[in-house]
Amino acid sequence: MIIIKLGGSLSRTDSLINCLNAVEKNYRGRAAVIVPGGGAFADQVRLAQQHWQFDDHTAHHMALLAMQQMALMFKGLKPDFVITHTVGAIQAQLDRKQVVIWSPDISELDNAGIKASWDITSDSLAAWLAKTLSVTELILIKSAVIDTNLSLHQLAEQQIVDEAFCDFVAQAAFKTRIVNAQSWAE
Repeated sequence: MIIIKLGGSLSRTDSLINCLNAVEKNYRGRAAVIVPGGGAFADQVRLAQQHWQFDDHTAHHMALLAMQQMALMFKGLKPDFVITHTVGAIQAQLDRKQVVIWSPDISELDNAGIKASWDITSDSLAAWLAKTLSVTELILIKSAVIDTNLSLHQLAEQQIVDEAFCDFVAQAAFKTRIVNAQSWAE
């Protein structure tokens, strides 16, 4: 089983559809889960929180809704993919060899003790899901150019991945790759 996290910034370019096409071509009939970033929807949450000064718990829930909006957009672009919300629903769909788009269930993440913080973005949530599902590989696909010589900590320092990502993948049994969208979707 593999998890492919598509960065939210991909929605600003044709890279998004190219990546979705690559998933469709390379992972149909295999156990694959797409985790959407929040993209412009999450950016709006950040702006609203700065302006209105509401708490991180509220912002976290709104950012999860941003991921849900992206999941709906992905489904609109790839109608054969299946949206699921919970770990159990993902497992049921993967048994059917469907490409699954994860639209995270807010209650499930709250019950899992996921901290409400901007240090935890869809990158870390993808890592949490990878651990929870015991996947073999987690691929983060980014619009940024990725220096493959850098460590995960250095990528976090450069804000390529979120600050909590290294903790979420520490001692992970799965392989982690962080790649540029254009090179991955070719």
